[in-house]
Amino acid sequence: MIRRRFIGSAALFGVAGVMGFTMRPKKKPLLHHVFFWLKNPQSEADKQQLISGLKTLATIPTIRQIHVGVLASTEKREVVDTSWDVSELMFFDDEAGQKIYQDHPLHQAFIKNCSHLWEKVLVYDAIDV
Repeated sequence: MIRRRFIGSAALFGVAGVMGFTMRPKKKPLLHHVFFWLKNPQSEADKQQLISGLKTLATIPTIRQIHVGVLASTEKREVVDTSWDVSELMFFDDEAGQKIYQDHPLHQAFIKNCSHLWEKVLVYDAIDV
């Protein structure tokens, strides 16, 4: 009887493992969305320099995904802000990963080398629910 109970329990735990059930709490991804307003918005060279600088951040180990973008030519509506020039959207596993990014030498170098290009930066950080 004990052996049957053990085998049944082992099979149940095996199925739970295969199905992806775990007792560990799931980490909540953090999204870091940054909008940049250029000092010289008419300068394509400045825009490209900022975009190139942002793309160097992709090698920071805690960044899971990075998207660098410019305004899309979607429908202009009252709720859509089209005042910015360049954006970046980064995905981190958690807040600790985002903190590592903030302090990383590549991020610090990006700020040093590119901050002269922008007049305003706005950041939105969100955690998954």
